[in-house]
Amino acid sequence: MRWTLKPKPDHEKVDSLSKALNVEPLIASLLVQREIETFEKAKKFFRPSLDDLHDPFLMKDMDKAVSRIEKAIKNEENILVYGDYDVDGTTSVALLATYLKSYYPNVATYIPDRYSEGYGVSYKGIDYAEDNAFTLIIALDCGIKAIDKVAYAAEKSIDFIICDHHRPGKEIPKAVAVLDPKREDCNYPYKELCGCGVGFKLIQALSEKRGLHIEDLLLYLDLVATAIGADIVPITGENRILAYYGLKVINSNPRIGFKAMLKQVKKEKLSITDVVFIIAPRINAAGRMKHGNYAVALLSETNAEQADSFAAEIEEFNTDRREADKQIAAEALQQVIANKEEERSTTVVYHESWHKGVIGIVASRLTETFYRPTLVFTKSGEKLAASARSVKGFDVYKALESCSEHIEQFGGHKYAAGLTLFEKDFDNFKNEFERVVSETIPPHLLIPEIKIDAEIDLQDINPKLYRILKQFGPFGPGNMTPVFMTQNLKDVGYGKCVGKDKSHLRVVVKQGNSDQFTGIGFGMAKKSDIACGGSPFKAAYCIDENEWQGNVSLQLRLKDIME
Repeated sequence: MRWTLKPKPDHEKVDSLSKALNVEPLIASLLVQREIETFEKAKKFFRPSLDDLHDPFLMKDMDKAVSRIEKAIKNEENILVYGDYDVDGTTSVALLATYLKSYYPNVATYIPDRYSEGYGVSYKGIDYAEDNAFTLIIALDCGIKAIDKVAYAAEKSIDFIICDHHRPGKEIPKAVAVLDPKREDCNYPYKELCGCGVGFKLIQALSEKRGLHIEDLLLYLDLVATAIGADIVPITGENRILAYYGLKVINSNPRIGFKAMLKQVKKEKLSITDVVFIIAPRINAAGRMKHGNYAVALLSETNAEQADSFAAEIEEFNTDRREADKQIAAEALQQVIANKEEERSTTVVYHESWHKGVIGIVASRLTETFYRPTLVFTKSGEKLAASARSVKGFDVYKALESCSEHIEQFGGHKYAAGLTLFEKDFDNFKNEFERVVSETIPPHLLIPEIKIDAEIDLQDINPKLYRILKQFGPFGPGNMTPVFMTQNLKDVGYGKCVGKDKSHLRVVVKQGNSDQFTGIGFGMAKKSDIACGGSPFKAAYCIDENEWQGNVSLQLRLKDIME
């Protein structure tokens, strides 16, 4: 681990903000690091307001999209809401379809099959639309590169509205409207919306034309918050407002499908992290193991009994997904070791029988293990399909662009992408990908980094500090949970390895004459010699709350320790 202590912010700015807000300099320092330097900015940060959401009509083509939907409703056309099979796609489809159905009946949904159709807009989906007399397709979380598919639909007199957030190619599809804040010719102020976020802007625009208020759309924000967390977009600006209110909905009045899922886990109040690790995998499991339609059905359901039935099915898919993920990750790890590839700058593994639905999760696990750009391939029909994951700071999408002569098709983001290629090109691609990455990645990016917000003493930690830190949430990219470092810690003699397989480290530490604090380091058993050897050490950690037998106390959630 590389420990990087963030530079101390400007002392005058910290002092000024500390006085303006009447808070400790430590809190003011954390805010200034986040570019919150005035009372007004701090107020917006701590009290996110729906009034600060941008005008949806600032997004290019929004007026065209709204006009086409209004025309479809007026003419009683059939509308097909089409989305990808992952969390962002299925939540987007559930959001727009349930919104439209609340006042217009001729609306249906379509999720492509991961295995027979693959990612994004498909010819099969367009044929389905033609066979069932749909004249308007609204594509969510996909479509920005579907140039040929949109043209194919136009030949059949089917119009397209595209709501996407992926990077466009050189050409934009000739759809009626293309909503994508990442379009170079789009001046929308916030560029980091997820697909469901773009879908929400569309229903916001439709609502304004219908004379509704933003408060009327609150019930849809549980879906938006889930997509924001699952798609790992920055929780800044507009995303932070949407996630903040979405979490309130999840914790106070969630949709029936969410309630059914949450019966499976005993958790009272969910954070964005809980959404990512509890709700998102279950929604994803449907598309990974069976079909994304199951997720849309659950998220759209209004009957509690039916929702429980859907949730039970999805729970089974999630159990199957876990088992497949565990087995394939072990096989992939063995492949890397057997091929003596531990010293490469990339991990590229392939087996024809690996389940296509879990290769993305396996790629994430291998990235955590070897900490380098990773691709996991499996057989998909006549071709090979892969999921790519990257390390912080390295753009895997650009690296794939440099290898495009060996790739049939690819798309995605800086840190996650998908691609297909022909089996005959696999070895050449693998070699070229290794060459491109090894020549372009700075060596320090191949070592995981812990960014530390501030060095503090244990005596600085108290319930008041924690109460304020909790209000920094929701946490995520662009607004991570504050990480602190403390030196000269000593275990008071209770340090030990804990957990079923003794893989976690639990310590009780003091610093000089300070109060004692319990620290827990998940997967950190190998550091027990440093922590429990009697010598002073330093720790990087987040401040957390621990509840045990009705007692609540502050604890240190350890990220790393060093001598």
